[in-house]
Amino acid sequence: MAVIDERDQRILALLQADCRMSNADLAEAVGMSPSALWRRVRALEDSGVIERYGAVVNPEEMGLGFQALVQVFLTRHDPDQNAAFVRAIGARGEVQECYATTGQADYHLRVLCRDLEAYNRFLEDFLFRQPAVASAQTNVVLRMIKHNQPVVL
Repeated sequence: MAVIDERDQRILALLQADCRMSNADLAEAVGMSPSALWRRVRALEDSGVIERYGAVVNPEEMGLGFQALVQVFLTRHDPDQNAAFVRAIGARGEVQECYATTGQADYHLRVLCRDLEAYNRFLEDFLFRQPAVASAQTNVVLRMIKHNQPVVL
């Protein structure tokens, strides 16, 4: 685990707010020279604190208006079937997030689809055909309240 000081926290907060901020503007905002800032950011990247940079895309503007949280229950905990399930989920674009969890469900998925019909195809043609899957319970997202939040430092 990397040691993060106050200056690193400020850099991370600014980058989470706008990862396209120029090196010069970021350096000025945290009171460093551009070269010193670049080394600091590079160290945060190399240590794994900064995993990647990217754009936040609005799913609805892309025609993906149906979102569901899916609890997946496995038939049994066979390591080979479990690994096959995880690989299959990783390859599906509809699955935005997948969490192995404690509690009744084995996995929780966040799934984006064009509409209910597309989601039904995802279930029937993919999820329920996975040998490890016993059942799934769907919660349709009515409205997003809080998402894509920066990591609080």
